[in-house]
Amino acid sequence: MPDFRRGLTGQDDVVHAGGMLFLAVAAFFQMELRPLPLVPWPVHVEMKEKGFILNSSTKVIALGRDARENADYLRHALRFTKLPLKSSAGPTSDAIVLRIVKPEVALGNEGYRLSVGNSDVNIEAATSAGLFYGIQTFRQLLSPSTYGTAAVQSPTYGVPGVEILDRPRFGWRGMMLDVSRHFFPKEEILKLLDTMAEHKLNHFHWHLTDEPGWRIEIKRYPNLTKVGSLQNYDTFRKPPDGQNHSGFYTQREIREVVAYAKKLHITIVPEIEMPGHSVAAIASYHELGVWNNPSKPNPWAVESSNLNTEDSTIRFYENVLDEVMKLFPSTWIHVGGDEVDKGPWKRNRRTQELKKRRNLTDEDQLQSWFMRQIDAYLTAHGRRLIGWDEILEGGLAQGATVMSWRGINGGIAAARAGHDAVMSPTSNMYFDFYQSRQPGEPKAIGGYLPLETVYKYEPIPDALNADEANHILGVQANIWAEYIPTSSHMEYMAWPRGCALAELAWSPKESRNWPSFLERLKGDLLRLDAEGMNYRKLDKPIPRTEIDR
Repeated sequence: MPDFRRGLTGQDDVVHAGGMLFLAVAAFFQMELRPLPLVPWPVHVEMKEKGFILNSSTKVIALGRDARENADYLRHALRFTKLPLKSSAGPTSDAIVLRIVKPEVALGNEGYRLSVGNSDVNIEAATSAGLFYGIQTFRQLLSPSTYGTAAVQSPTYGVPGVEILDRPRFGWRGMMLDVSRHFFPKEEILKLLDTMAEHKLNHFHWHLTDEPGWRIEIKRYPNLTKVGSLQNYDTFRKPPDGQNHSGFYTQREIREVVAYAKKLHITIVPEIEMPGHSVAAIASYHELGVWNNPSKPNPWAVESSNLNTEDSTIRFYENVLDEVMKLFPSTWIHVGGDEVDKGPWKRNRRTQELKKRRNLTDEDQLQSWFMRQIDAYLTAHGRRLIGWDEILEGGLAQGATVMSWRGINGGIAAARAGHDAVMSPTSNMYFDFYQSRQPGEPKAIGGYLPLETVYKYEPIPDALNADEANHILGVQANIWAEYIPTSSHMEYMAWPRGCALAELAWSPKESRNWPSFLERLKGDLLRLDAEGMNYRKLDKPIPRTEIDR
């Protein structure tokens, strides 16, 4: 595989002009770059004899408002080329033409056509999102150096001649980041969103609350951040020492991130964990907890990580969700629901009184009651509840969507019951697991999830019939941060496994090919190099001391 970082950007590549240069470019792409370094791989790719030369005279023609917005993004994305890429109304020769067309089955909501010829580049789609994804594919046809500040400036950039018709297999192509156990600043979230968008991932699940920390400003309840945001996974079990070991996002910052994601066609799904994993909330407001002996000098010394099931606690979380829904336009609001220890509820007299009053027979039904109250509230506000697969226990709330993490059975059960599901099993989608069994890997929570295991995952369980399979919305990878204290470490765990996720979520099942992916991944990794991404190299681990410095 050639060094894409030089590609056609070095001065020695462009000393010839006219036809000789074009023939050299065409030969380079036709012979050296098969398969094209596209990740994810499109539905249909047809090579053409002649390609396009992007140069200082190339203009951008945007037909329609959505096309104009994408044209602005294109110029920004190609800023490192230093080419002007001026707007124009025509003619279409020596131009990149962005066009919104009438809806058609072949394109769907996110599909596109990309045609690269010797005189122009045409990208057309029925939606703004489709145009955006067509632009991502076009960018991947350029030299990887165009992705970073270290790009070697060149008067021309060659693009191979292709005809591409493409659309995603799944509508939910997601990645989750846990910012409760270790906090990641806004700038790192934006960087992650950029790389997700470049790989056509379109759902960012933001795990904002959990035991170690509450990371979202709620103005009605300021203690959630005044108290609940100060700790991280390493400190929250210890008595407070008066220092701030972590952080939170202000509502202004969240609005900035949501607006940024919208431009990248990424939906942000916030998670407000309940009724378990709620230590930070209970430490902030003790009346939320399950107490047998509430006199505790250390506010973090809670008796249980569970919320109680008082009506006042339901009202508290409805008030929290009011502010969350104002910040996040997502249809789905994630409410956790996982790993609820039923023992504290069983041992607590008040909880048992409430269970009896509500005619509930066991603690599974009690959790289901809790979730049904929240589901009804979200539904009344035009939203949908999504939770981890434990929300199936005791009966699923009417409008709930299941995120299947304890294997695939949760997704199967949800689909058979007529509920939607997102597949996210630990076996293939937990990016906090070790990537290799080689010595020297940084400490992880356990497990073993190499790149190939991610790539070869099939999100549609064999046990489902065609109608049931339609309830599988897509697939998501999760980055839990118990042992991921820095942004560089997070990048190491996310990529290139995120590249494999992108292809299995987007590309047709029948077109996925592991050897081909590995070959194309070489070009993708050079793009990550250009962006300064601290991904895991394919041949060796990076010591923890280097990742976290």
